[in-house]
Amino acid sequence: TVCFSVGQTAKYRKDIGMKLFFPKLYRYERLQEHCAVGMPFPQGAFRESMRLKVLDDGKELPVQSRVTSRYADGSIRYLFVRTMVDLPAGRGKILDASVVEDSAPVYAGLTVTEQDHSIEVHGGQDGLDFTVRDGSEHIVESLDDGRMVYDAGRFAGPFLKDADGNVWTPRFMHWRVTERGPLAAVLRCNGSFMRGMTDADAQEYTQFEARLTAYAHKPWVEVSFRLINATDGPMLVRSLSFALKSDATTGFDDTPVRYAQRAHGDSVGEGSIAAGKVIQQEDVLETTGVRLLNRIEEQMKTSPVRCCVGSSNYKTNFTVSGGSPVERVVDTASLMMEANEHFPEVLYGTFFTDRTEPRGGVCATVFQAQQNYPKAVRSDTSGIYVMLVPENVEQVVFESGMSREQRFLLHFHNAEAPMAELDNRSLIYQMPDRPYLKPEVYADAGVCPDIFVRTENISPDVEIALIQRCDAHSRSYGMLNFGDAPDPGYTGQGRGKGMLVWTNNEYDFPHACALLYMRTGERRFLDYLIASANHWMDVDVCHYSRDPMLLGGQWEHSRRHVLDSCMVCSHQWVEGLLDLYHLTGEERALETALGIGQNIRRLLETPAYQVHGESNARETGWALRTLTALYVETSDPVWLEKAEWIVQQFREWADEYGGWIATYTDNTLIHVPFMIAVAMGSLYRYYQVRPSEEIRTMLLSAADDLIENCMTPTGLFVYKELPSLSRLGNNTMVLEALTIAYRLSGDVRYLRLGMPGFRRDLKGSARIVGEKKVVEGYVLLENDPPKHFAQSFIPMSVFYKAASEEGLLNM
Repeated sequence: TVCFSVGQTAKYRKDIGMKLFFPKLYRYERLQEHCAVGMPFPQGAFRESMRLKVLDDGKELPVQSRVTSRYADGSIRYLFVRTMVDLPAGRGKILDASVVEDSAPVYAGLTVTEQDHSIEVHGGQDGLDFTVRDGSEHIVESLDDGRMVYDAGRFAGPFLKDADGNVWTPRFMHWRVTERGPLAAVLRCNGSFMRGMTDADAQEYTQFEARLTAYAHKPWVEVSFRLINATDGPMLVRSLSFALKSDATTGFDDTPVRYAQRAHGDSVGEGSIAAGKVIQQEDVLETTGVRLLNRIEEQMKTSPVRCCVGSSNYKTNFTVSGGSPVERVVDTASLMMEANEHFPEVLYGTFFTDRTEPRGGVCATVFQAQQNYPKAVRSDTSGIYVMLVPENVEQVVFESGMSREQRFLLHFHNAEAPMAELDNRSLIYQMPDRPYLKPEVYADAGVCPDIFVRTENISPDVEIALIQRCDAHSRSYGMLNFGDAPDPGYTGQGRGKGMLVWTNNEYDFPHACALLYMRTGERRFLDYLIASANHWMDVDVCHYSRDPMLLGGQWEHSRRHVLDSCMVCSHQWVEGLLDLYHLTGEERALETALGIGQNIRRLLETPAYQVHGESNARETGWALRTLTALYVETSDPVWLEKAEWIVQQFREWADEYGGWIATYTDNTLIHVPFMIAVAMGSLYRYYQVRPSEEIRTMLLSAADDLIENCMTPTGLFVYKELPSLSRLGNNTMVLEALTIAYRLSGDVRYLRLGMPGFRRDLKGSARIVGEKKVVEGYVLLENDPPKHFAQSFIPMSVFYKAASEEGLLNM
C-alpha cells in the first residue's frame, strides 16, 4: 500500500497512539515472529517515565525498546522497538501502539549473564544457551540447543588465508553486550587474526569485528563477521571460511571441491531441469521446489547423516546426499547465467547448507550471498562450511582501511525438522517481516524535511516520477560493491584512469531512500537504505590509516572506491547513517556518523578552509549540514562549535565578495548555482536549530543573488556562471533553494521561477530494469547512477509540497 500523503487531521492524539502495519507476505503463518521497527515522537511527547505498549487485538505483546535519540530537553525523539507477534498466513496485520505511564508486565524470555571474561546467554524455552569467552580462538565456547551440546572445538574460524597461503586464526579479544532485554541480545567483539603457538611468539595480521544476535525462544543465532584491512597496503583474501564441525577432532578443509555447482544444470527455480521431479546420481538427489522433498526425506532415513545445500531465485533448488559432499558456489558465471526479476536489495533468493544426524542438525543460511558474492557452502560428513570468501572462485582485494561485514544464520533443529521448514526459515531470514508506520507519524514528529503532501494536493505524475527515479538506480553485485554503483559521467571524464568511478553514495543516497520509505511505507525503499548504508559504512569509510586526516572519513568518489581518492568536506554525509540507526537499531551506523563528523572537524582546521572564496560554497555547506545533523541527533554542543564557525565564514564571505562566489580559473570568481544551493540548504537546517533574522536575510539575499546572476530566459539556471560553462544546468538542488526562499518570505514568486525546472525534471524517463553485464570482473545492472535520485529527491519533494499548496501544479 503506497501512502505518500497525510490527511487534513494528521496530528497525534492525546495518548500519542499509532499503528504498526504488517503487509501481506508469506503463505504460512509465523508464530511469535521477532520483528522490529524504529518509531519517532514529537518533542516532549514521550519521556523517561513512560513506556510503549503494543497490542494485538487487545492482547499486550512483549516489547523490548531502546532509545536511539533524544531532544535537547531529554524527551525521546526515536525509539527502536522489538516485539514478538503471531502473523497470519496470506494476510496482513495491524498492531496498536500507545505511550502509557503504567508499569510493564514481566516477560520471561532471554537473559544475559556477564562474568569477568565471559558472557552467558540463556534463550528461554526452545531457545539457545551459549557462552562466549574473551581471548578465545572460537566464536562460541559452548552451545546447548536442548538436544546436543556443541563445544568450542566444533566452532572453527572464520579462518583467513592470505595471498601467500598462510592461514590466520581469529582471536576473539573482548566481548561486550550492546543490547539486552527479554526478546533479544546483541554481543559484539573486537579481535585480530593471529599466528603462533603462544602469546609470546604470536604475530598479528589484521583485525575483525564479530557480532552475535540471539533471540528469545528461537533455536537460531545470527553471526556477523566484519573483516577490516588494518594494514598499510592492499590485502588479497584467498579465503575466509567458517565451519561447524561434526566433532572437535575433525580436520578443517575449506577448499571448494566444486562437487557440482548444482547436481544437474546451471539453472535454479523456474528454469531448472529438476523442477517437478527428483533426479538421482549415486547417493545425491536433486529437486526444485518443496513438493517432492518428502520423497527425498524418505529415501534419506536409512542414511546416518543427511547433507543438503540449496539456493534460489524463485523456487529453491535442493541438492541432498547421504554423506557425499554437496556444495553450492555463487560466482560471476552463475549470476550471468541466471535470470532474476527481484529488486536484489529486498531479495534475490536464498543460499544455505544443512547437515542433519539422528540427534539433530544445523542449517546455515548466508544473508544475501548472491548479492555479496563470491560465496560457497558445503555439507559433508565432517560438518558444514560457510565460505564467506571461497578459495579459487573470485579474487577479493580489500584496500587499506576497507572493511566488509557478512552475516549468516545458524539454525539448530531436531532431526525430524522438514527440509521445507528449513528452507522457509532461510527465506524469511533473507526477507523478514517488517512493520511500517503511516506518513502522519513521521510528519507529526517533525523528524523529516517538509516532504509530506496532503491528500487533496497529490499529483500522481509527480509521485510516479519520484518512485521510478529511486527504483531505476544501478545495482552492482559483489561483496565490495553491493550497495553502491559507478557513475558513467565520472568514468567517461577519465577520473578513474580507465576504470569505473564508484559514487560512494554521493549526495547521501541512503537518506533519500529513507525519506521515500517514510512517506510511502514501501519496504523496498527501507531495504535500499539498508544495503547502501551498510556498504557505505564498511567500504566507503576509512577504518584504518596512519594519517588522522583520513581516519573515520568518507572517501570521495573514485576507482575501486578508495584508490586515488581523498577526504574533503563536500563529499561526506551522515543523515542516511542516522536513518539506518533509528530505523534498524544498527548502532555501528551512529558510530560511523560520529567518526565522519570528527573527520570533518579535523579537515576544517586545515589551511584550505581558512580563506574565503578559495573553496566553493558546497565545501563548507555540506560540512554545515553534517554538523547540524549530528547536533540534532546528540544535542552535544561540540558539533555547533564548527557549525557556528562556518556560519560566520558565510557572513564574511558574502560581505567580502558580494555573494557566495568562488575562484574557478586563476582570474575568475563565479557563481555555481548548485553549490550555492547546497550552502543554502545547509544554512537553512542550521537556521531551524538556531533561528535569527540575520540568517533569514542572508538566505534570501543568496536566493536573489542566484536568480539575478544565474537564471536564463528559459527559466532554467546555468550550470556555472562562465561563458564556457553557461549551458543549461540540470541539478535540481536549486529547487530546494527557491523553496527555502519561499518558506522564509511567503513570496510565491520564488516557486513560480522554479516551475520550468521542476517540469523539465519530471520528464526524465527511468528504466526499472538495467542491462546486466560484467565490468571489471563483477556483475553490474547498469542504469542511472544512484546520485541522480540522491541529489534530486529532497529538492523535488519540498518544492512539490510548496507548489501544491499554492496550486501551481495545475497551472
